Order: sequence, then structure tokens, then C-alpha cells
Amino acid sequence: MPQWHRQTHMTESETNMRQIILVTGASSGFGRLICETLASSGHTVFATMRETAGKNRDHARALRARGLHVLDLDVTDGASVDAAVARIVERHGRIDVLVNNAGIASAGVSEAFSDQQVADLLDVNVVGVHRVTRAVLPVMRPQKTGLVINIGSILGRVTFPFFGIYGASKFAVEAMTDSYRYELSQIGIDVCLVQPGAYPTQMYASAAHPQDQRRVDAYREIGQIPAAMFEQFSQMLSGTQAPNPQEIADAVLDLVSHAPGQRPARVVVGNGFGADQVNRMTAPVQAETVAALGLDHLSHPVTT
Repeated sequence: MPQWHRQTHMTESETNMRQIILVTGASSGFGRLICETLASSGHTVFATMRETAGKNRDHARALRARGLHVLDLDVTDGASVDAAVARIVERHGRIDVLVNNAGIASAGVSEAFSDQQVADLLDVNVVGVHRVTRAVLPVMRPQKTGLVINIGSILGRVTFPFFGIYGASKFAVEAMTDSYRYELSQIGIDVCLVQPGAYPTQMYASAAHPQDQRRVDAYREIGQIPAAMFEQFSQMLSGTQAPNPQEIADAVLDLVSHAPGQRPARVVVGNGFGADQVNRMTAPVQAETVAALGLDHLSHPVTT
């Protein structure tokens, strides 16, 4: 595991490079590790989550004890998002990096998910990303510099049966990330995507399952596959060879530390199940498409 992210004593030049960073979904899992890693590297980190005085009170206290700033932010509530952004700007006058990490997972027979379940998942995983990004960009654009990192998934590139609803949200994040990257490339703002494989985090334990059990039962033996898959994943992610979620935090830190305008569009972390190959095959097609539209200049970031 890389050791340099644990550095706590910084030179004057390094201090001048400290970033003001907003991270969503910071109560546990990737979000918490990302916050702790960035903070230990000298950045000023605002760890955000829902219900900091309620169900996430202990998580909030633990992060504050480590010297992080904690704010209440619900990605499904525009007023909550705007208030958190306003507090950061009021205190520091800028936001340099946004990490859109908040998300929820789902697994099961796709037909058996209710309309409301799908809408709730998309509100967090897709609209939530847009909602927070839209709140932060008016701060970043006048700065003519900034970085937006979206935490996607390899399931935004390859599809696992029974993970289609979740995958659909991550496919959407792929498209939004690309479009934002082009649209902001001439303003000095980088937009990148981290594509994790499977890691042992709370997300899988709290994944949504279909509400319509009758429809699950109608699939007979096929309907039993998701439970078997979960059991297999649980064993894989709890053994001594389980992947370390710190790898995601290190990937985010690497993007933050990277030179503006030279950051990779996508970074696969962990077992990609071929997502990295899809990235390589898609990149030239995407580039040709943008060029055919006469917008090739949007593929070349401008740094200020």
C-alpha cells in the first residue's frame, strides 16, 4: 500500500498546494477512506453525509476527532446541498475539488424492483451527482480551475445479471462524466471517473433488494441466483485475499495530485472484469465522434 498519503508535515510549497475538498457520502466505506487519506495529505476536507446529528452522529464525531470538517449534506435535497456548499464558500471562498462518492447499490431480479425503488436509486446515484455538481460549478467556474471526481463502477462499463438497475445508474454517470468533461475543458476544470471493482464496504451489506417477492418467485431457480452470487461475493470480500478499499482512496489522491489538464479520464481500480478493455476500445470511437461534430477542441483541456 502506498505510504506517501500518510504524510502530515508539509513544506511551504506543499502547503500552498492544499486544496479545499468536498466529499459526499463520507460516513463510511470509500467516502470515509477518501476523506481521511486526503486530510492526512494536508488538504482541507469537508466530509459530508446525511443526519450528522442522527444516525450518522458517531461517524461524524469520529471524523471530527481526526481533524476533518463535517457537514450535513443530503444529495437528494437541493436545499441541503446548497447550504453545505454555501458554508464552505463562506469559510474558505472557494472549492477546489468535488468528490461525488455518495451512492446506493441494488441487486436482484430487475423486474421485481418497484418503480419507486428504481426512482430512489437514480435520485441518489444519478440526480444526486448532477445536483451536487451543479451546486459546486458556479464556485469553480470563476476560479477557472477545479476538479470533479465521480466515483462510478466497473458496472458502468460491463453488466452483471441481477445488477442491472444499479448498473444503469453507473452507465448514466459514465455519460454525465464525459459530457461534463468536454463542456468544462476550456474553463480549466477537470472531470474524472474512478471505476472500482468489488470491495468490502458497507454498500453491499446495505444494498437494496426487490420488494416484489411474487415476481422473484415466478423466476423459480433463476430467482435464487442473486442470493448465491451474494454469498460468493461475501466469501471473496471477507477472505485474506480480499481487495483493500484503501486503493480507491489512493486513486482519488493521485488524481488530486496530478497536474491539471493531464489527468486520465477514467481509472479502473481492482478487478475490472474487462472494464479497462472497454475503456481502451471506446476511447478512440468517442474521440472520433466528438471530432465529427466539429468539437475536437473540447477534447483538449485548457489550463490557466
